[in-house]
Formats: sequence, C-alpha cells, structure tokens
Amino acid sequence: MEPDLFTAAAEERQEKDPAGSPLAVRMRPRTLDEVVGQQHLLKPGSPLRRLVGEGARGPAGPSSVILWGPPGTGKTTLAHVVSKATDKRFVELSAITAGVKEVRAVIDGARRAVGGFGKETVLFLDEIHRFSKAQQDSLLPAVENRWVTLIAATTENPYFSVISPLLSRSLLLTLEPLTDDDLRGLVRRTLADDRGLKGAVTLPEDTEGHLLRIAGGDARRALTALEAAAGAALDKDETEIALATLEETVDRAAVKYDRDGDQHYDVASALIKSIRGSDVDAALHYLARMIEAGEDPRFIARRLMISASEDIGLADPNALPIAVAAAQAVAMIGFPEAALTLSHATIALALAPKSNAATTAIGAALDDVRKGLAGPVPPHLRDGHYKGAAKLGHAQGYVYPHDLPEGIAAQQYAPDAVTGREYYTPTRHGAEARYADAVDWTRKHLGRKRT
Repeated sequence: MEPDLFTAAAEERQEKDPAGSPLAVRMRPRTLDEVVGQQHLLKPGSPLRRLVGEGARGPAGPSSVILWGPPGTGKTTLAHVVSKATDKRFVELSAITAGVKEVRAVIDGARRAVGGFGKETVLFLDEIHRFSKAQQDSLLPAVENRWVTLIAATTENPYFSVISPLLSRSLLLTLEPLTDDDLRGLVRRTLADDRGLKGAVTLPEDTEGHLLRIAGGDARRALTALEAAAGAALDKDETEIALATLEETVDRAAVKYDRDGDQHYDVASALIKSIRGSDVDAALHYLARMIEAGEDPRFIARRLMISASEDIGLADPNALPIAVAAAQAVAMIGFPEAALTLSHATIALALAPKSNAATTAIGAALDDVRKGLAGPVPPHLRDGHYKGAAKLGHAQGYVYPHDLPEGIAAQQYAPDAVTGREYYTPTRHGAEARYADAVDWTRKHLGRKRT
C-alpha cells in the first residue's frame, strides 16, 4: 500500500542520514545502469526499460512483468529502480502481509488516479507465490485493463506458483544468479563509494575470495557479510579486513579450494576415489568441501554420472539413473537445496557394489579398433533394404533370432579380425552376477571359438 506518514518520515530520515541504513540498502542502484548483472534484461527496448519510460511511446504501453530468480539477484532492487525513475504512481505490497483487501484498495486508488489525474500506477508485489489462487485472481481485472502495471517477484517457479491467467497477461523475466565478477565489481564499488564504506577499509585478495564464496551469487548476502566484517575490523582499529576477521564475523572457515586450480581437481579426484573405495564418509567429506567452497553443483553432478558408469556399471543398474536424476534436479533447483540431492546420489554410489567391467570392456574394444582390428561387416549382417542389395549378397543367410525357440542365433556377428574376442568380463558383484550368467549362457549358445 502507499506510504503512510510514519513510512514517509522514515524514508525521509533515511535519505538525510543514510549511514543508519544497512549497507545493502545504501548501495541499492538508483538507475538501471547501476544494476549489477542481469544485462540480458536491461537492453534498450526491454520491458524494464519501457517501465521507466525509455521508449514507452505510442499505443503500445509497458507490460506487466513477473521477475523470477534466486534470492539476492536483484528482483526488489529492479522494482525500486523503477519506482525512482518512473513518473508513474508507485505502490508496493508484500504477499506476506497483504491480502485481497489491500489489493482491492490499491486497484481502487489506481482507478481514481488514472481517472482523476491521468496518473498510471505501478504495483510491485513481492513474494507473489505466497498469494493463494483467490488472491491472485483479484489482480486479474486490474492487470488485464491496465489499471495497474504489475511487477511481481518470486523465488518459486511461476509455472507452479502463479495462476495461468496472470502468467498469460504478464511477461516472465528470469534473473540469473550473479557471477563472481558481478559481485566482485559490486564489492569493490561499495568499498570506495561515498554511500558505502568510503574507503575506510581495504579487502585483500584472499578475504575477497572467501567473501565471494560465501555469498553464493547473492548480492545482499555479500554486502551484509562485508558490512559486518568491516565493522569488526574498525573496532580493532584495523583498516584491512583480514581473512581471520571475516571468518570470525560470518562464522564460516575459509575452505582452501581454488575452483580454477589444483584443489579443484584434487578434491574432485578424492571424491570419486572415495566413492570407488566405498568409503561413504570420506566421500561426503569431500562433497561438503566442494559445496562449501562454492563449486558449481553441475560439475559435481557430472562427476557422479561418470562414476556411476566407470566404477559401478551393471553391479548396480540403478546407479546411473540415480546420478542422472540428481544432475537434472541440481540443474533445476541450485544451491542450497542441491546439496541434499548431491548427498543422496553420493551416498547411493558410495554404498553400491562396484564393477569396472563396462569401463574395461569399451577400453579393450577401442584398443582393438585403434590397432586396425576392424575389417568389413559380415555380408549377412549388412543392410539389405535397398534395391540391388541381394545381388551383392547383403543380408543373405541372416538368421532372425526371434524365429528360434531360445531367441539366439549361432551365426557370426563380429568381423573376421575380432571373431571370438571377449571384451566384457563381468564380475559377480551385486546385480552384475546375473549378467555374468547371461554372458556365459549366450557365448555358449553362440558357439564361438575363443582366440
């Protein structure tokens, strides 16, 4: 709802004495050009540019938008930039505290403003996913008739949390997690800016690296931690924020892990080798180190998928589907919840029976091919579907296995150069024991002579 006298007074005091506001609030961008990241949403002619009046001319007015993204990526910031830059009436509601009554009051006020003063209204609704279907329904007439231009923010998938009629009447804009470079630029600007720390402290490279890791792509978290650490350093009469000071302030030790250096590969290697060795506790330790250091969860998931085939294979046929499902889930949800999915998969893989038979099988087959042991495909296996194939002898004499009682035809399948070669040597670990039995049975019925 619109600011009351007390809210207006608080905002006026905040402008006169910004030092009393949190650092993240003081450093909030004043224009779209100051926004960190999200450049894909800020191009000329974009919906957000039109909302602040850039290019919003002619019969096509600005569209309502739904901002979807992780916490700390700038949803509320973008709305506040619009509120400062636009000449429209701006009203803010939070779905945590507002209900249908408040929404209807805003809509009534918007209709009066446009009818009496020709003033359009922009409504910013934070946490829209917390609104029930009925509460979201109450917005439809105002959005459809453009009594208000809606800016709605959500951290939840809007296809599940926002009603379809509202989605169809709005543009969905997806915000991406901020990169380390985005946050690094923001942190360095904050250290020097008069609205920020005014050069009172400096941030060494190791401290900055730890700050970026614990921020996890969240600008608000980065500035909150920076403010706390700067306060602690100044209390000690220090002008440099030491790594130890930041660790004490945020109660998180700096993990020695360089995502682009040796630790990245060493810890990843240790994770996979611990899974291979069936030490579930060691595997979880290395997984935790990677998570805490801010490793890309998709990289971890890819390593687990490789492990499922390389070290487990058919000893547990469910290992690969579990790893693939984990990778898909991680790509959808991201951290922090992705830690649960990665833990689930890591435990399953570490405790699964192990076999590298699939790994050695393809390795042996590739080795033969690279040595030139290939040769022509046997004539009876060649494609016989085109005209003239029979004259060449292709597909002639082929025995269709499904026509036989046991479903297996004792005929030559491999080229002459590798006939009788056995690449797959199954173990009798876990479920692979039944594959070992199947291999013995089929090779016997194929009547192959061993080389």
